[in-house]
Amino acid sequence: QVQLVESGGGSVQSGGSLRLSCAASGYSDSRYCMGWFRQAPGKQREGVATIDSNGSTRYADSVKGRFTISQDNAKNTLYLQMNSLKPEDTAMYYCAARPRFSSCGSRWALPGFYSYWGQGTQVTVSS
Repeated sequence: QVQLVESGGGSVQSGGSLRLSCAASGYSDSRYCMGWFRQAPGKQREGVATIDSNGSTRYADSVKGRFTISQDNAKNTLYLQMNSLKPEDTAMYYCAARPRFSSCGSRWALPGFYSYWGQGTQVTVSS
């Protein structure tokens, strides 16, 4: 059973930074696509960033240059470093995984592409 557990959310002022973590367990396939999504109240869940087992990354235009996705394979942990945070970054942030895919491809930002989800961690940015 694949499990994803996010942590690291919190409240910060505009311009601040946070690092989210997602601890993954329950699968051993070396091929995967993992991503970070966010959902603000009343809005659809949107893809923020993704990384695959080849180390390729993709980002939403709204976070390019400010957010960095990375992974520690030894710890089975996914990270999202968020810098220069803005009030519009306020949302619940989710970690998602799609095992057995070595490349996320053009579907990386589609929530339906992912098989497993964490419970989310709240990020609130005040102006």
